[in-house]
Amino acid sequence: MHEKKICIVSSCGGHLSEIRGLLSIYSTYEHFYVLNDKALLASDMQNNTYFITHAERNWKIVINMWEAFKIIRKERPSIIMSTGAGLIVPFSLIGCLFGIKTIYIETMAYVDRPSLTGKIMYYLADFFYYQWPGLKQFFPKGEYIGTLL
Repeated sequence: MHEKKICIVSSCGGHLSEIRGLLSIYSTYEHFYVLNDKALLASDMQNNTYFITHAERNWKIVINMWEAFKIIRKERPSIIMSTGAGLIVPFSLIGCLFGIKTIYIETMAYVDRPSLTGKIMYYLADFFYYQWPGLKQFFPKGEYIGTLL
């Protein structure tokens, strides 16, 4: 069995800060990042980050599907992990075609209601986690893990 490789999919800003809160866990594995905006990157992200087209619920998601396919085909991750936002959806769909498991953690920004991405990923993710106990009513099969930050 080959060593696990993790694809970290995130939009910039708060989502990236949240997923970086798990760095101590995923840094022990080979990993790479996929972001939808140029960002000031931490030193460990300098040489292992892909930047894809920023799509906000429009036709550009088709471009994201193609970008996801090319990146996943090249990198062959064993896990895709994200705290959002929407760019995880095309990566999860394409990952499914390759038999790749998806871990989704609902962003901590939504305290009392789910995000649109969370509503979609609840059905797509193999493992679904949320950061506020009040979200259990929306995600009964998910698992509460507390806040990442």
